[in-house]
Amino acid sequence: MPGAKPKLPTIRDVAARAGVSKSLVSLVMRNAPNVSDARRTAVLEAAAELGYRPNAVARSLVQSRSGVLGCVLSDLHNPFFADVADGIEEAAVDLGYRALLSSAFLDASRESIAVDTLLQLRVDGLVLLGTMTDADHFEAAGRSVPVVLVGKQTDSELMDCIGGDDAAGAAMVVRHLVEMGHRRITHISGGGGAGAPERQSGYERAMRAHGLDDEVRVVGGAFTEAGGASAMAQLLQGDDRPTAVFAPNDFAALGALDVLDEARIRVPDDISLAGYDGLAMSRIRRIDLTTVRQPSLELGRRA
Repeated sequence: MPGAKPKLPTIRDVAARAGVSKSLVSLVMRNAPNVSDARRTAVLEAAAELGYRPNAVARSLVQSRSGVLGCVLSDLHNPFFADVADGIEEAAVDLGYRALLSSAFLDASRESIAVDTLLQLRVDGLVLLGTMTDADHFEAAGRSVPVVLVGKQTDSELMDCIGGDDAAGAAMVVRHLVEMGHRRITHISGGGGAGAPERQSGYERAMRAHGLDDEVRVVGGAFTEAGGASAMAQLLQGDDRPTAVFAPNDFAALGALDVLDEARIRVPDDISLAGYDGLAMSRIRRIDLTTVRQPSLELGRRA
């Protein structure tokens, strides 16, 4: 019949082609050790000839596990999250799992949809990277499968979290800038991004610790190039231009750098700029950004 969908080969078809039982085909597909080399070869050749692939959904129902870990990234365009995802995939494969990625496009409502979808697909666990949503929102998922938050703190007993000490990292940036002789140090906030509140509080505490209470200044931004660019444009409009700017991450710092470059303001000659995360692009000679390096691959592996 024209346009009809071709019938997919089944385990019965493979067994008939190889001249063995269905249970033996199942053993071979699970890579069980107690199968002779001759029969294993016969089954694999029959499966290849027929184009047979095991039904992962059916197998997961029988075994009560899918062998898949769900991973939700708040922003797939941010290289930091891509690096963390690499670490997740690397460790997952070593443990006999695969990672299934979903992007929330910096939209809290999409995070919830992505989590619900992955749970419906019966993933064995969830890793949530840099979620915009409050951590407590995912407690229900933690009652079903193990859940790990990356870059987001939680006191919930139903979830685990992993990340760097963002407040301490921010304090390192402030100390570095103060040692360079800066006093008017402004922080661009990360908005609702994971770790943004900790970086801002670390900046504020460090400024006060250095006796710069009157110089504390925070402008609204986001963990994006657009967020950094908008904040820097706002700073350049005022008369009290800072001598140094601490961006919430490297992505935002790149947006700020673009605005400075367009305004013919040299970095670091005219103004100092620092980021956070330690992205590979920050080390490009043309950029050469001062930043706090996070062990992104290791964060993914541990998650």
